[in-house]
Amino acid sequence: MSNSPHTPKLVACHAFDSVMSLDVIGPLQVFGSANDELSALGRPQGYEGIVVAGASGPVRTSCGVRIYADMAWRDLDLETVDTLLVPGGVGVLTECKEPQILDWVRKAEGIVPRLGSICSGALVLAEAGVLDGKMATTHWSRCEQMARDYPAIQMMGDRLHSYDPAGLDGDPHVFTSAGVTAGIDLALAIVEADFGRALALSVARRLVMFLKRPGGQAQFSAYLIPETGATARLANLLEWLPGNIAKDLSLETLAERAGMTPRTFSRVFARDLGVSPARYVERVRVEAARALLQDEALAIGQVAELCGFRHPETLRRAFQRHLSVSPQEYAERFARKSLVTAN
Repeated sequence: MSNSPHTPKLVACHAFDSVMSLDVIGPLQVFGSANDELSALGRPQGYEGIVVAGASGPVRTSCGVRIYADMAWRDLDLETVDTLLVPGGVGVLTECKEPQILDWVRKAEGIVPRLGSICSGALVLAEAGVLDGKMATTHWSRCEQMARDYPAIQMMGDRLHSYDPAGLDGDPHVFTSAGVTAGIDLALAIVEADFGRALALSVARRLVMFLKRPGGQAQFSAYLIPETGATARLANLLEWLPGNIAKDLSLETLAERAGMTPRTFSRVFARDLGVSPARYVERVRVEAARALLQDEALAIGQVAELCGFRHPETLRRAFQRHLSVSPQEYAERFARKSLVTAN
């Protein structure tokens, strides 16, 4: 591959049947927009984007739209590729069972300067073994599966991507990103590494995006999933909790309601739900606060009171622990009505 600064960096994205369309188009659009910004500055094109698949021609995405593949992945000269991206989608599980695809990914890992995944495409990299011993992330709904099935990987469930050109956060050569739009965050990080912060910021503005989004992917996920495996001894309590979050939910109060001693209650709760009672209550309250911040024009102080946090600072700390973002920032991004900022 030429090292000339005027040679566009070839970015290849692998597509397959039932691929997530945004996983392919989103990152490639970032690189295309970077070219637009470079052209506006009178500079040469920085990237050439192509799509590869089992064969050249249309590839059906999970939303039904077809993406045209430029060539078969077998015909791609990996020596010419700067960045190879593996997207996710419903069809990724089939890709994980294709020995030829896995061999190709392993071969690419030893040749291309940058090998990355979008969303659940991380499962392909994991199955190929190229993530062993590395830090990685994927769509929040796949994190538990990936941690279970690939224990050699250091999972980072609340990261938007693991790309770090400085190598401070792991291998800068192989990287992953979280769900869907996080592929755009990843592409912006690559543009920043290649052409600097100013150009990446211009691209982000063009796409009406953050250059670096605050927080991690937990703020977008329905992370408080109903506990289907809880014992009958806790089922009534768990059903009662969401409607009573403003009340005293101390260990003693919860234990009494469950008909146990505090010591037995703590042990049973941790065994059946995998978290302490206090941690679970805080999660329920944060989830309720999220809903209020999205749907109501309420002051932060009101939300804190309604959700049992008593004080806005307590709510802020809980949000930072669970979502890596403040209530104010969350409301500004997700509220359907204007946020009342007064306490």
